[in-house]
Amino acid sequence: MQPATTTPASAAKAGPKRVVLIGNPNVGKSALFMRLTGIHATISNYPGTTVAYQDGMARLHGESVEVLDTPGTYSLAGGNPAEQVAADLAELADVAVCVVDATNLERNLMLLLQVLERGLPTVVALNMADDARQKGIGIDTAALARRLGVPVVPTVAVSGEGIHELGEAIHAALRSPRGEGCEARGVEARWAAAGEIAREVQTLAHRHPTFLERLQDWSVHPLGGVGVAALLLAAMFAIVRFLGEGLIAWVFDPFFQGPYRAWVIAPLEAGLRDGSVLYHLLLGSRVPVEGSLVIDLKQSMGLLTTAPYVEFGMVLPYLLAFYLVLSVLEDVGYLPRLAVVLDRAMHQLGLHGFSVIPMLLGFGCNVPGILATRSLETKRQRFIACTLISIGVPCVALQAMIIQLVGVHGLRYVAAVYAFLAGVIFILGRLLRRLCRGGAMPELLLEIPPYRWPVPRLVLLKLWRQGKGFLLEATPLVLLGVLLMNLLLWLRWFDGIARLAGPLVRQVWGLPAEAVLPVAIGVLRKDVAAGMLLPLKLALPQLMTASVLLALTFPCIATFAVLFNELGWKDTLKSVGIMAAAAVIFGGLANLLFTALL
Repeated sequence: MQPATTTPASAAKAGPKRVVLIGNPNVGKSALFMRLTGIHATISNYPGTTVAYQDGMARLHGESVEVLDTPGTYSLAGGNPAEQVAADLAELADVAVCVVDATNLERNLMLLLQVLERGLPTVVALNMADDARQKGIGIDTAALARRLGVPVVPTVAVSGEGIHELGEAIHAALRSPRGEGCEARGVEARWAAAGEIAREVQTLAHRHPTFLERLQDWSVHPLGGVGVAALLLAAMFAIVRFLGEGLIAWVFDPFFQGPYRAWVIAPLEAGLRDGSVLYHLLLGSRVPVEGSLVIDLKQSMGLLTTAPYVEFGMVLPYLLAFYLVLSVLEDVGYLPRLAVVLDRAMHQLGLHGFSVIPMLLGFGCNVPGILATRSLETKRQRFIACTLISIGVPCVALQAMIIQLVGVHGLRYVAAVYAFLAGVIFILGRLLRRLCRGGAMPELLLEIPPYRWPVPRLVLLKLWRQGKGFLLEATPLVLLGVLLMNLLLWLRWFDGIARLAGPLVRQVWGLPAEAVLPVAIGVLRKDVAAGMLLPLKLALPQLMTASVLLALTFPCIATFAVLFNELGWKDTLKSVGIMAAAAVIFGGLANLLFTALL
């Protein structure tokens, strides 16, 4: 996340005209934003808050227009940070595009009426028009436009239907003067007006439910929903593993072991003196492989060997596969249903069902997982969710290394590591639920969109943004982690660190003293830390214990920074204390359990 360099509310209007998208959550606003702006967009925190918005550029009749995507909100009253940011950004608009869910017209009209009361030049994007037609909902858009006094354009953001017409309406509205606004209504009067307008312009036709609609109901059923969730999550991780391993075997490994080794590694091996500082920093150390001392991309720990290979050759394939599957589930409309199904279980951890979405994001990278906790209503929920994600949810980088380390012995041992971490999350969640104060927990109020086929172009756009963001953030940290490890080995400081932490590592965790350094390096990058365990030739119980420890110990520096930003220093210190205690206690339990069973 990049902080905004200027305060949008005070920014001068001398630049491009601004189009601000406003709407309830889950009305297709982000899909519409991507239709208008493509891949060239930035995500920033609104100054003074932790609330994010998207900013991009669109071309309308040859003119560059700035497009702002506000947080989803039900009101502009400023009752919470998201509402206040949406209201502030609305004041910047040369044109406000109010995105309305055509299947829930009356409820969406509440926010639209507030926008009109502010006198903003407005265009209504009547989105999800296809779903309304399928449900037998008819809306007289001409009558609605006359009633509201602004253009109304039916759209289907995911397929692109109506986007050209919407662009024409925005272009025309940019040349309209700002209105005076209508008289502000109270909440009850606004609801009455919304109901009256909906009755005037909307018709309902009786129809029998389709198979897809029955499936939608079944996937939130108390029993059927659990079965659907179990099957989908199992399939999700199986697909991620299949795609990740396929990319490694067919794309990344052939490149690194072929052209990269021939064009980069071999010339440096021939040109640099073995044992020199530069040789050690760039290529690392020679390690024994099949009876010979060689430069190994996994184990040598050089800036041009292990650093790029771990990040691009071992982690990136799994990350791309994970975000691809997650984006499909999101665009299909399944994630809100998963939140409903798991709501009762999440209550046992002091959270509600929507918390499962930040946790799923955390399996990709803890940073967006923690950022997604902003959607939770109370400080107590955010603290519990952030702490559990930091402790018990391994990011895809660590997962890739766990599969590399433990998976060679069999997938059941990888499953055992995940099961142990799930137990840690459950136990800690129960404890935090009792210990953390913060009053009653709000009930889950969540928009559930209809199922729909994902649009490949939009899925790939999101995948591009997520992959690009990960690489921009991770690459410097991987290089820093490998460099630090190199220096520690070169200066021989590692021996002192190992002596200090040796008793804890050996007697409690059952690991050799040399495992201290990988655990410490985990603060910078978990994947680099896991890769450093390879040369230690650990037994299977030790590998499983070490994998658990890397998940339980302090998050990588990027996650730690975001944790500090989201929770503040006091709660971050509390979270760190919980992590330290969990690492000692559960790391010891993992050692005892895995050693006894294996």
